[in-house]
Amino acid sequence: MNTDTDDPTLVQLPTELTDEAAAHLLEFLYELAGALESQYADQLHRYYHPCDQRQVDIFEQSDPPF
Repeated sequence: MNTDTDDPTLVQLPTELTDEAAAHLLEFLYELAGALESQYADQLHRYYHPCDQRQVDIFEQSDPPF
């Protein structure tokens, strides 16, 4: 991992990979992203699609429903 604070990269990747190694790395990353999306689907949906407060607060809090 890169510890130089002047370099904004998150990780330091090898400069040279074989074609096969690059393909395997990319396949792994796609599988990892898919697993994360599957595991945290509900949380991601809530984050990216917050509910509209106008729909939630249709009744005044002091007004009982019945």
